Parts: sequence; C-alpha cells; structure tokens
Amino acid sequence: MSRKDGKDGKGLPATGTSSADDVAAFLKAATHTVPRPVGRGRLAFALDATFSRQPTWDLACGLQAELFAAAADLGGLDVKLIYYRGASECKASGWVEDPLTLGRLMGTIACQGGQTQIGRVLGHLEGEVERSGLKAAVFVGDALEEDADALCHKAGRLGVMGLKLFIFQEGYDQRVEAAFREMARLTGGAWCRFEPGAGDQLRSLLRAVAAYAAGGRPALQASREQGARLLLSALKS
Repeated sequence: MSRKDGKDGKGLPATGTSSADDVAAFLKAATHTVPRPVGRGRLAFALDATFSRQPTWDLACGLQAELFAAAADLGGLDVKLIYYRGASECKASGWVEDPLTLGRLMGTIACQGGQTQIGRVLGHLEGEVERSGLKAAVFVGDALEEDADALCHKAGRLGVMGLKLFIFQEGYDQRVEAAFREMARLTGGAWCRFEPGAGDQLRSLLRAVAAYAAGGRPALQASREQGARLLLSALKS
C-alpha cells in the first residue's frame, strides 16, 4: 500500500503516537456506524490513559484481540473504544469490528498526565445507550479523582437505562474499590480486581466480558474459563 504525507490509506500516522487531532481523524476514518448484524454483540471498552497507566495501556493493546476471539463463536463482537488522558481529552471511537483496526487505533494513543475523567466516560455511555441500546461496558482503571457520589448517580442512571457496567480494578486502593464496587452494583454489573501488570488475569477477565456482551449470562455459564467463573460470581454478589 502506498503512503502519502507519512500516513497510510486510513489516515493513520506511519509510526509513533499521534496528536489529539490525528487520533480524532483516525477515529472517524477507521470505525463504522452501520447497523450491526442480528446476533452480533456490542461492548464499550473504556480505559484510563493518564500518564501512570502506560504499562497497562500497552498490556491492553496486546490483549484486545482476545475480546474478538472470545466472541467469535457467539455471533461476533463490535467494540467501541473510550479513553481519557491529559487535562481534558476524552474521546470515543465508532464501532470497530476487528482486532487489527482496534490494535492500530490503540497504538496511536500515548498516555498523558492528568486526572481521571470517569464522569465523561459515563456520559459517553449514556449517549450510546440512547443511540444504540448498548447493554454492556467495561472500564479498566486504578484511580478515582472525582466526586464518588456524582459518579454513582450517573452509574445508577445507566442501570435504569439497561446498561451493565463491568469494572476491572488494577491494584488495592480501598477507597477506589468502594466507589468502583458501588458503581458496578448500581448497574447490575460486576467489579473484579486484577494484580498490577497481571496479563493473564486481565486477559481472562476481558474474554469473559466479551463473552457476556455477545452471549449474555448463558455464555458465561457455558464457559470453563476462570474469568467467566469470576464474572459470574461477581454478578451474583
């Protein structure tokens, strides 16, 4: 494929990470808005991309293909990436239907210093529920620097609208855990912990939430994977 102006045919910079404008252009060019086929699942995949999260962002980049693999026998999966970084950047892609595109997109984004913007993530989710009837979202993070009561209020709205929020917390901050658990509970979703840098644990959890998004609770019940058992147990608690 020929390259022009340092970009490939989809507008993605050939190497390195990109500015916010470059990422926004690629978000628009590389994702789609066509109606999903009947039986195909949808999952919003939200990540903290503040500076300290670079190792986990890199880990997630390497694991995102597991979302699609876990749902392949359940009708397939479309994924919407949502991330925040820096002082005020919080963006959402369109729907991505393959791991190559999602991996290339995530590869253009470098983590930047800033505080959490989980409230804006929940706002994106509410808009998506209204547009498409989204039923499942997963958030991966380790910090919360916002008003917990306000976030719980927004999470409760999402629960009333029918979206289940799955929160995978990295690490052991008890204050963060209490807020994340309550947010998940208010939506009827689930909270799970994974050890810092534990790729196998995160892989297992991502596969489980993808299976849920594509096949619901029966898909978890039919799975023998550890992540599916953990997620089922968390859903019951």
